[in-house]
Amino acid sequence: MRFSFNTIHFAKKYLSFISEEKKLEWWPPYWMMRLKVLELSNDWRRIRIILPLTWIAKNMGGSMFGGFQASLADPIAPLACGKIFAEYHVWTRKLTADFQKTGTTDLELRFDFPLEKEQQIREELKTKHRSTPTFEYGLYNTDGELCTKIECVVAIREKGYLKKRNK
Repeated sequence: MRFSFNTIHFAKKYLSFISEEKKLEWWPPYWMMRLKVLELSNDWRRIRIILPLTWIAKNMGGSMFGGFQASLADPIAPLACGKIFAEYHVWTRKLTADFQKTGTTDLELRFDFPLEKEQQIREELKTKHRSTPTFEYGLYNTDGELCTKIECVVAIREKGYLKKRNK
């Protein structure tokens, strides 16, 4: 017998009384990073998260470790898509992090889900039954300067897509 644990299903079933912000902050990988959700709109179209520059988050040069930045950025666009397109399976297909400036302060992840992109995705899902949109967002230092530009390609597929594909 194979044991399988899905944190999303567990949280929905047993932690429904906890806010979405706290669920993100307490999700084990994020909890270890000590992040703080500043803003999370009810529809997940606007997300602001602080990634603190702690002793454990620093690289050898004293700035924010790129792995922390990528780990924070990776699930954000798919989580937003999963909320908006709940009847579909969603996952990160590709993530690119362009480290433009060193993160020598706490970093703020800023993600916005444009209405035009949602309409484009809905049209693709209606006609092709799948969509692979690209989202751009970033991590900004306390002065508001872009430190890391994130490009995330998200796969949105009908439920059962992988089973159909593997037959």
